[in-house]
Parts: sequence; C-alpha cells; structure tokens
Amino acid sequence: MIVTSTDGIEGRHVSEYLGIVSGEAVMGTNVFRDLFAGITDLVGGRSGTYEEELRRAKDVALEEMKREARALGADAIVGVDLDYEHLGGGSRSMLMVTTNGTAVRFR
Repeated sequence: MIVTSTDGIEGRHVSEYLGIVSGEAVMGTNVFRDLFAGITDLVGGRSGTYEEELRRAKDVALEEMKREARALGADAIVGVDLDYEHLGGGSRSMLMVTTNGTAVRFR
C-alpha cells in the first residue's frame, strides 16, 4: 500500500475517497530510560533509547492506519500527517504517536 504525505500520487488518478483513517500508539517509558535520557540531555548528544521508542511507536501507528485503510478496500493513503507527543511525567511517562490520512481508491 502506498502511504504518502502528499495529496496525490503522480501518474495515478483517485477515483474514490474512502474517508479519514488513523493509527495511534502510546508507548510507556520507564524510570531508567527517563533517567538516562535526562543525563544525555544534560551532557548533550542524542538519546538512542528514546529515538528507538519513537521509531517503534511510529511503525505501530502507521501499521494500524494501513490496516484500517485495507479494511475499506483502499489502494493508498494520501495526505498523511504524523504527530508526536510526550505524556505524563515522573515515573509515568508515555510517548504517543498519531497518524492520520485519507484512504483512496484508484481507477
């Protein structure tokens, strides 16, 4: 399935808009990861742990959105938007990724 942030796909003509589809992923982090990320932030550099969790959450949200589009009989999802949020604080920190797009069918 083609998934794109653009509003169309070159060389393809949309024959039907099937509706908005979405996917969500909320991933918990733990105190040790938060502590390590805080140290990384303090001394500079990248937090590989958080980057890995963000990537995993993005993949889960995209797969959920594609599953919803397939159930509608879509050929592609256009106009995709990804949003990232950090929820909570302290020992109950969560990462949230949401994806939204329009499921379409081609001629």
